[in-house]
Amino acid sequence: MPRSNRERTDATRTALLDAARSLFVEKGYAETATPEIVAKAEVTRGALYHHFPDKKALFWAVIEREAGQVAEDIEACSAEASSAREALLQGASAYFDAMAVPGRVRLLLREAPAQFAIDSGQGEDPAESGLKIGLSHLMANSPKLALLDPLTVLISSAFEKAAMAIDCGESRTDYEAAIAALLDGLAD
Repeated sequence: MPRSNRERTDATRTALLDAARSLFVEKGYAETATPEIVAKAEVTRGALYHHFPDKKALFWAVIEREAGQVAEDIEACSAEASSAREALLQGASAYFDAMAVPGRVRLLLREAPAQFAIDSGQGEDPAESGLKIGLSHLMANSPKLALLDPLTVLISSAFEKAAMAIDCGESRTDYEAAIAALLDGLAD
């Protein structure tokens, strides 16, 4: 049975995203050229530019897809938690699981921030907004709630640094225990 135009369009877009992801992980954004992407995706250059105006737009689409998958994993894991603390701890574990996907640390924590510094202003981090909601529930009865925005930024950065450390071989268990201690300090 022949595929519909929509199915062909989706397949081409997915092939481009998958090929670009692979090359961005292997070589980095700056060292990846669009002819390599179209060759790996087995599509034409015209197909690339039909879906994305340029390499930068393709890169941000890859990053958006990766970040969305991380956010979905966190939400799925923490949705049934019985308390804000439990939801945050389950979310932390899900975050570390999601960041263990090969290449994800490089894409989201090394390549994206470097390109963000150049491009500035690309979107909101869905995982950070979920963290903010969880922290607001954890600190609901605390005067620390007044510091929600800066605490969200700081704790999000702590998660990122922990994911990079774990990616480099450090103990995930130690980082999960440290996150629990940090959250317990905020709940007081």
